[in-house]
Amino acid sequence: MRALIRPAVVSLLLFTAATGLIYPAAVTGVAQLLFPTQANGTVIGPRDRPVGSALIGQPFSDPKYFWGRPSATTPVPYNAAASGSSNFGPSNPALVDSEVRPRIAQLRAAGTLDTTPIPVDLVTSSASGLDPDITPAAAAYQISRVARARGLSADVVRALVARATEGRQFGVFGEPRVNVLRLNLALDSTTAVRAAPRE
Repeated sequence: MRALIRPAVVSLLLFTAATGLIYPAAVTGVAQLLFPTQANGTVIGPRDRPVGSALIGQPFSDPKYFWGRPSATTPVPYNAAASGSSNFGPSNPALVDSEVRPRIAQLRAAGTLDTTPIPVDLVTSSASGLDPDITPAAAAYQISRVARARGLSADVVRALVARATEGRQFGVFGEPRVNVLRLNLALDSTTAVRAAPRE
């Protein structure tokens, strides 16, 4: 009996050490060495005062900020612990009644006067409910509102949007996108510079 138990225990200990300690430590070490930003959550802001992650959206409702894609997570928007969509199909009237119409009303109430059709990503949630990016069209739709709310020219805000627009990955994968948090931080920096007293 002992001859059977000993190899089983030794195998258990060896595989536990290899797959539970050595392998995770090696993968973590390589990730920290080659991709430190991504391995640590792509955090935006100073290390001692992070303001968010480039991978998870944040709710913005003030007219002076660009708004991201709506989130369907509960109990709060952009809740990474409850990632998921509203599960309303495009032919379901509840999608229009519970998501699209209220969001259109919210955009109009905030002073968005653009008469072009509203980009779909401003009125429907993503499959994850955590999308940190919007399309360049969704950003362009909000330029006039943000510029007016901040007392900036539309050209200044348009230039910030252009700088914040990321192209397709490797020029092939995905679509052009604008990270909402990074764009809003750039806006705050621009407004702070303009508001600073001149000596």
